[in-house]
Amino acid sequence: MTGPAIRLHHCPQTRSMRTLWLIHELGLEAEVITHPFDRSLRDPEYLALSPAGRVPALEIGGETLFETGAIAELLCERFSPDGLGRAPGHPERGAFLVWIHFAETLSQHVAALTQQHVMLYEDTMRSPVVMRLEAKRLAKCYEALEARLAETGTNSLLPGGFSAADISVGQAVYMGRYFVGLGDYPRTTAWYAAITARPGFQAALPAPGTGIYGQDFYPPWEVAS
Repeated sequence: MTGPAIRLHHCPQTRSMRTLWLIHELGLEAEVITHPFDRSLRDPEYLALSPAGRVPALEIGGETLFETGAIAELLCERFSPDGLGRAPGHPERGAFLVWIHFAETLSQHVAALTQQHVMLYEDTMRSPVVMRLEAKRLAKCYEALEARLAETGTNSLLPGGFSAADISVGQAVYMGRYFVGLGDYPRTTAWYAAITARPGFQAALPAPGTGIYGQDFYPPWEVAS
């Protein structure tokens, strides 16, 4: 599939991974500019693309987008309105939008846990209370996914099958698993296994040693006695 020139600004193991995954699923050609996850995202040149200094930023057809939900909606409307997307008027449109944006509910808890476990280097900066609270909130999101998958009775968040909603939420769960496992959620485990077996997900994975996480799982951190 061809279309307007696309340039994605990306950091491995961040929210921009969900945009990269969607681009692969759509079969689009895109230039991927990989940035380090550091203060260079605050440089004026990049802030002109993403004013909060975050990834992704997507340049397409002369405009720039910088919110993953908006990016997913636009790419689906342009390139796959009745495949990975659900066009206005489709009976699954409302659910499609809800679950596309539910990814950010997950991601806010993942971001808080990433900050506590990874970005704060001194133990005195960390809060075991915040870590436990955010982990519980993330688990609540998994419970919501478990209930939704029971409703659909499929390995997709929409009854009609795999969509950009699965991509957005699936990428957030990919990040969440560094802090809260899926062992207590069998439907979510099966769904996650199915969607991450897709070539589009595999192509979006970071190269070894390029992500922001230095270990596979970060157990709850406790104050040293």
